Amino acid sequence: MTLPNKRLVGIDAFKGIACVMIVWHHLVFYGPMSDVMYPFVPGLTDWLYDYGRMAVQVFLVVSGFLVASSLAPMGVATFRQPGRLILRRYRRLVLPYLVALAVSVLIAAWVRPWFNDPSVPAAPTLPQLVAHVLLLQDVLGQEALSAGVWYVAIDLQLFAMTVLVFGTARQLQVRWPGAPVRLLGIALLLILAMASLLLFNRDTGLDMTGLYFFGSYALGLLAFWASAAANNASTGKGSAWLIAIAGLGGVALALDFRGRLVVALVVAFGLFGLQQDIFSGRWVQPRWLSKLGQVSYSVFLIHFPVCLLVNAVVSRFWPTQVIANAIGLLVAFLMSLLAGAALYWGVESRGAPSYSVTKAGLTAR
Repeated sequence: MTLPNKRLVGIDAFKGIACVMIVWHHLVFYGPMSDVMYPFVPGLTDWLYDYGRMAVQVFLVVSGFLVASSLAPMGVATFRQPGRLILRRYRRLVLPYLVALAVSVLIAAWVRPWFNDPSVPAAPTLPQLVAHVLLLQDVLGQEALSAGVWYVAIDLQLFAMTVLVFGTARQLQVRWPGAPVRLLGIALLLILAMASLLLFNRDTGLDMTGLYFFGSYALGLLAFWASAAANNASTGKGSAWLIAIAGLGGVALALDFRGRLVVALVVAFGLFGLQQDIFSGRWVQPRWLSKLGQVSYSVFLIHFPVCLLVNAVVSRFWPTQVIANAIGLLVAFLMSLLAGAALYWGVESRGAPSYSVTKAGLTAR
């Protein structure tokens, strides 16, 4: 039975909250408006500066959850052409990304002559533009043209890694028909997740690669399988998957405590819990928060040039006025949401998949 009115139970809520956190983190991180306001709200500013970026963990776990639902809802690959699948993911990510990048380059070019601030990107070079189009800017050591573009590259890497893991398991089954393809694919994924959490994620020099973030992404995959098992009476309550999540997270935290990993674990268990409350009231996801989560990727992409523009205007006309800068921060936030909605409906939604929730779990179409 399909329940279209229960779109993405809890997922849009998580994405919406994370989206707000990222925008405010960048508002206090970049531009002079937050500097003017700092003496009046130092505690809040410091908190957003230090911890706001942890909201990225929400996107990582949620992305893993959704990818499990579409690529391997039962732990076995449902696709046959990995290359085409990765290319389709690239196209879906890059279309709104390129529009937002073009806006960022244009706004930076406009404000650069009269807004002297470190947050203004330099004029792009041809190699820099090519690297951004190919999502290789960090790997090739090119300066980012907008905040957050690194995440798009990481998302594609994580997706490709997952596709290749399950694609490899499927190919092995083709060669050896008796091979336990489900166990093999999940075993390979768990090994990679463990390596990420215990090794790669502890080396900040690897944070431009998917290896650094795969542990959080894998927690999302496991959370989906746990919720799918719990919603299927014939497969038990998903306790084995929950033990895997707790075991991976617990060992990783015992070895090296990381606040970002705590956030990822909370989101993973939260997603599982929300799927079990599938027939509850609308408190799970207010309409406004659902809409915000729906456009969160576009907001994530476009908010930096919007914030840059507002910072430039306020700094030029009201450089020291506290009230003007406070209003400027609020205007930048609201304009970021509106610009993100416009980018979503104008570009992203045309290539976005739709999702539905069923008794067996979440499926993508």
